Amino acid sequence: MADLLLDARGITVRFGGLTAVDGVDATFHAGELVGIIGPNGAGKTTFFNAISGVIAPTSGSLLVGGQDLAGQGPHRYAAQGIARTFQTPRVFPEMTVSANIDFGLQFAGRHRDAPALLRDVPAILSLIGLSAQSELLSADITPSQQRVLEIGMALATRPRLLLLDEVAAGLTEAEVENMARLIGRLRAELGLAVVWIEHAVTTLLRHVERVIVLHQGRKIADGSPSEVVRNAEVVEAYLGDEMNDAANGKGSEVVE
Repeated sequence: MADLLLDARGITVRFGGLTAVDGVDATFHAGELVGIIGPNGAGKTTFFNAISGVIAPTSGSLLVGGQDLAGQGPHRYAAQGIARTFQTPRVFPEMTVSANIDFGLQFAGRHRDAPALLRDVPAILSLIGLSAQSELLSADITPSQQRVLEIGMALATRPRLLLLDEVAAGLTEAEVENMARLIGRLRAELGLAVVWIEHAVTTLLRHVERVIVLHQGRKIADGSPSEVVRNAEVVEAYLGDEMNDAANGKGSEVVE
């Protein structure tokens, strides 16, 4: 088994009387490509927020390198090699594309040994395919390019584990496939572990190796795509037909 990067144990998040995430255990290892899916209200983004330092879990532990990061700020996660994107790209619209990447480098600090592909701004822009847009304002590039730019900003922190939150949202079918190919290439070339939340279930299942399914805040499945789409509890959660389409690689996407 590859090195364990993040061990989430009993993660629970409550908002007043609402339990959004209910005792979820999950492990993420070096080099894995893992998808997280679930119907609307399943707790996917809340779980992501908890394991990336955006919110503090009500209870549970997040072990990284023997340290419990639960309740620590995002900068502590970045220092431990964990980076994330958001459903709505968080780029700086009045800064150039290259300046956005440089911000990521400055946030992480330059003390960490960096792979050549992430050495500096030009290297990162070349890796993600935005060299030609380097001097454009990020407000002036396309929405799909803004999503790629946010991934580049996350990569600038030199992560070992990259958390992607619905990077396919709002993209055309062709753009979604391009995004999936980029994710696979980054994982292969950088040796990254990637955890990808997506409402476009059919797309995600084609590209990931392991799937975690959340439903009403609980983890109901964790296995290969072929195992998960035949799991009776998963099929019931997705009302059957859509998940059958996903299993066969056809039909419309399952949406939240």
